Amino acid sequence: MPFLRLFIFSFLLLPVTSHADNNLPIFGDTTSGIISLSKEHELGQAWARSLRGSAKLLDDPITYSYLNDLLWKLASHSQLQDRRLDLIVLDNPTLNAFAVPGGIIGIHGGLILSADNEDELASVVAHELAHISQRHFASQLEEARRNRPFTLAALLASILVASADGQAGAAAISTTIASQQSAALAFSRQNEQEADRVGMQTLVNAGIDPEAMPRMFSRLLRSQRFDQNRLPEFLLTHPVSESRIADALNRSAQLPDQPASKNSKEYEIIRTRMTVHFAKSPQDSYAFYRQAVDASPTPTALYGLALSSIETNRYQEAHQALKQLPYDWQSMLYIKLTVAEIYLAQQNWQTAVESLQALNELYPYTYTVEKLLSKALMAQGQPAQAIRVMNNIKRDYPKDVDNWYLLAEAYGQNNERMNVHLTRIEYFLLTGQTDRANQQITFARREKNQSQYEIARLDQLEQETKAVRDAMKMDI
Repeated sequence: MPFLRLFIFSFLLLPVTSHADNNLPIFGDTTSGIISLSKEHELGQAWARSLRGSAKLLDDPITYSYLNDLLWKLASHSQLQDRRLDLIVLDNPTLNAFAVPGGIIGIHGGLILSADNEDELASVVAHELAHISQRHFASQLEEARRNRPFTLAALLASILVASADGQAGAAAISTTIASQQSAALAFSRQNEQEADRVGMQTLVNAGIDPEAMPRMFSRLLRSQRFDQNRLPEFLLTHPVSESRIADALNRSAQLPDQPASKNSKEYEIIRTRMTVHFAKSPQDSYAFYRQAVDASPTPTALYGLALSSIETNRYQEAHQALKQLPYDWQSMLYIKLTVAEIYLAQQNWQTAVESLQALNELYPYTYTVEKLLSKALMAQGQPAQAIRVMNNIKRDYPKDVDNWYLLAEAYGQNNERMNVHLTRIEYFLLTGQTDRANQQITFARREKNQSQYEIARLDQLEQETKAVRDAMKMDI
């Protein structure tokens, strides 16, 4: 949607003030008098459509699955009232994460590389969940309307820019924050401290060390001192100070002790995947892991060598690296899926399909397995089978835009013209492209021999398109 149109509704969508005492407030119907949970959800979905349509999403089912599991683990121990959550993972190497009302959690791939361990990664996600659970956005609505609607709108729009272009976004956010009054910044700091406290309680409830949060922020503060010209976007939207870290340390000391957990093998795999993905070049990544394995063939080094070998077309070496992993690693689903990724990269479609179908029997209705299997079936020229798998994904992950896109392609290969139209309309709506959705509806209505169901479905989609367009233009 046009950039300025985002300004119309987006000033609802930023963090707000709250009391910074130790008695954490639980917002209930008081904020609903300003904006209801359902309205927050509607506005958040409108913003998410814009983000999906403008930013590059991370095409890595394994990483998405890991982060989604982490999000829901933390959510189950949080103060969330409305648990309609949507995770958006962005193909962006910058250190950033954000929350938008309506249950939208955004994570940049670079955040995984910035966390020293799994607990620190969890602490950032818990912090973002706290912004949503405390309904910070709703409680500051009147303040935003009275004092600085343009600034808040500009700041959220800057987050949108940062998701697509890290450097441009950082400059935009810096300019926006610099223009705010000092009182407004203090207002934001109180809000951040409360999100720290609520987030740390979520960590404790989930059995995670709460001191991970101040540790993470301390390292961010040190990075800020070393390089003032390239601040992480996270620091620009979540100001960190010595007093805030001290407050977080004090709070964590008052919470029940939680032993620092050892990184899971799944976390090591995901962090290695992001290291290879965001490397300067595949050759650099291969050279790094080749040297690491020669020095000490740890599981992480071997897995990194396998991934970087795939990137540099060294497929046999990739297979050999995975075969050297300890048995407890080789038995993991993520490793078995990586073997399938090698077959896909080799264009060995038959072996890829066979291995993924075997996994699908062992792990039925598993997102990562079905995602790779659908792509393998499409590559092998079996669209009808791919459609069945992708419809399973659609049922469980209705906002997976990549799945909608591939499903339309599969219907096209299977010569199902009306289903191509219907699926493309859904894709355009999820990515905020209402004009293209309307155009696709027009094309669909020209098809001959439409069934009563298809006519009714087009009527319904036309109404949904109008509702989405109105939500994205909403002036509150």
